[in-house]
Amino acid sequence: MGILLVLFISGCDKNDDLQEERPQVTSTVPLSDAVDIEIDTEITADFSVAMNPATINATSFTVTRGSTPVVGVISYSGTRATFTPASPLMLNSDYTVTITTEAKDTDGNPLTAGVVWSFTTFSSQSPEKVDLGSSENYVILAKTAITNNPTSSITGDLGLSPAATSYITGFSLTNETGYATSSQVENSTGRLYAADMAAPTPDNLTIAVENMITAYNDAAGRTSPHFIELNTGNIGGEILVPGLYKWTNTVTLPTSITVSGGADDIWIFQIAEDLTVSSNVNVILKGGAQAKNIFWQVAGTATFGANSHFEGIILSMTGITFQTGATFNGRALAQTSVILDGNTVVQPE
Repeated sequence: MGILLVLFISGCDKNDDLQEERPQVTSTVPLSDAVDIEIDTEITADFSVAMNPATINATSFTVTRGSTPVVGVISYSGTRATFTPASPLMLNSDYTVTITTEAKDTDGNPLTAGVVWSFTTFSSQSPEKVDLGSSENYVILAKTAITNNPTSSITGDLGLSPAATSYITGFSLTNETGYATSSQVENSTGRLYAADMAAPTPDNLTIAVENMITAYNDAAGRTSPHFIELNTGNIGGEILVPGLYKWTNTVTLPTSITVSGGADDIWIFQIAEDLTVSSNVNVILKGGAQAKNIFWQVAGTATFGANSHFEGIILSMTGITFQTGATFNGRALAQTSVILDGNTVVQPE
């Protein structure tokens, strides 16, 4: 006799066995509690399933420094959400990242739970000081011309090479052996030097100009910047801590800035185009910062607006112009010309 086998399969509870798994965050960059994170880091979160991009937004994905929100751009691709800060993060700072349950997958399921993690950026490390060599003997050093619209007040020596004395204008020079003097140039010597003066001035100037170019190349060639494209070049109102800064465009100061740090700290600013300071804008030193330790490497022109005040060593490939009444504490070292117009220029102590 044949045997009939009947198999009964019980129905599944749709709310249990077939319930879809809710999405989760599976990994993050940086990791939770990570330290020494680079300040240009993008912050990412990977999800267990594809998410609805519309729910990955400035409400569901936030980054804060303390209670201060960080401005940035949020993007989503595949199963990864990315937060790109609008400007580099602050050095030696704690950041908190939050993804809330408002983030949902493509089926409308929210995260199993909100996710919060924190990380710390690395501390500032001052770069090595730029060695100016014998170009440090001059408050103004240029190759093609030093032009002055009287009356200026210069504290420190001026040098010009390979151009001759005739390309130093507006100072009413009194020629001496190997140098010249002017009532507008003050200090213990108050001397102006040019390549056509008596020995050893030509050789001294040749070495100084070579050292100036070496210093420029040193500053321009430094790698691993702490800050990249800070505020896309508009640094008005910024407080600048020690470090290496890099811009591939023009840097502008429409409002005053503060350079804040200790007496031995170093700042190097790499500027691929121009440096432009607006009229009546000041560079303010704070915390013991010294002009002799602040290096502005400028591939284009450096222009300082009327009645502005600037601090630091200017290493310019293209030229330096001080507009009417601008004051300057530092050294103006140009591979072309320096133009003055009733300015006060003082070499740093």
